[in-house]
Amino acid sequence: MTAPLVDPFARAITYLRVSVTDRCDFRCVYCMSEHMSFLPRAELLTLEELDRLCSTFIRLGVQKLRITGGEPLVRRDILTFFRAMGRHLGTGALRELTLTTNGSQLARFAGELAAAGVRRVNVSLDTLDEGKFHRITRWGRLGQVLEGIRAAVAAGLAVKINAVALRGVNEDELFDLVAWCGAEGHDLTFIEVMPMGDLGAEDRLDQFWSLKDLRARLETRLTLVDTPERTGGPARYVRLAGSGQRIGFITPLTHNFCEACNRVRVTCTGEFFMCLGQEDMADLRAPLRASPGDGPLEAAIRAAIARKPRGHDFDYSRQTVAGRVSRHMSHTGG
Repeated sequence: MTAPLVDPFARAITYLRVSVTDRCDFRCVYCMSEHMSFLPRAELLTLEELDRLCSTFIRLGVQKLRITGGEPLVRRDILTFFRAMGRHLGTGALRELTLTTNGSQLARFAGELAAAGVRRVNVSLDTLDEGKFHRITRWGRLGQVLEGIRAAVAAGLAVKINAVALRGVNEDELFDLVAWCGAEGHDLTFIEVMPMGDLGAEDRLDQFWSLKDLRARLETRLTLVDTPERTGGPARYVRLAGSGQRIGFITPLTHNFCEACNRVRVTCTGEFFMCLGQEDMADLRAPLRASPGDGPLEAAIRAAIARKPRGHDFDYSRQTVAGRVSRHMSHTGG
């Protein structure tokens, strides 16, 4: 029961990302279509089931737990779950409990998250222009997100800004985003848009801005110093000469990070994805509900880990979208 999770390529699995809901109060153009059909609430794992599932992974060696969505803070009573996971921080079994959020609900929940043991949050923020923010998120209000970020900082949470690089959308704000994060004391990570889900009228190739090109543009004005720093995820980091500001790059297309992948993902319905960019998954809800003991659940987890692939197949290099997966990013949680 205590043997760690190791995949067929000798990678120890220590990082679990759990989507607690597929619902979101935004409709970001690179994440989902404007008119989404969400799962019936009855299909979602209960908070108690999420607790049991995550606790099993922690017992098997997961040290970092990231809560995602959709937007995780729109799920009713979700702070109950955060407080329950906090007990694993207390025992030392879990090293970090964190979340990725659009920031819309942080003003309400930042203090309670900090009390539950959360020490840092990732906030998705692609622009500082109010009109552009509304166009990207369709339903979002920039002021609400900035208020949430301020509340998180006031509660003692470290904030990392995640910005999706969108060609022709936020290219002109590159240096503004870097300067704002530096002034506010936030780490900043740029992410390449990934080919996940049908976006209707939106075109992936039109959206894609290579981080190789983005970095080259940064280097026209700034000196970037590569560092070996890692935070347990896929980002590679640099520091700005002079200020020491940290900037990360998540590059699933131009330089994939699969060789050192330590991550797996579980959806709000108990689907277990061993790779974000592959369709293969295992059902954990059935063994979770079939037995009050954790033996069948652990067996299902181990069997799935044995199928974890070497990496994904995302590719835009031939001016076509290869390696696309059918589910939306909001379904798996990024």
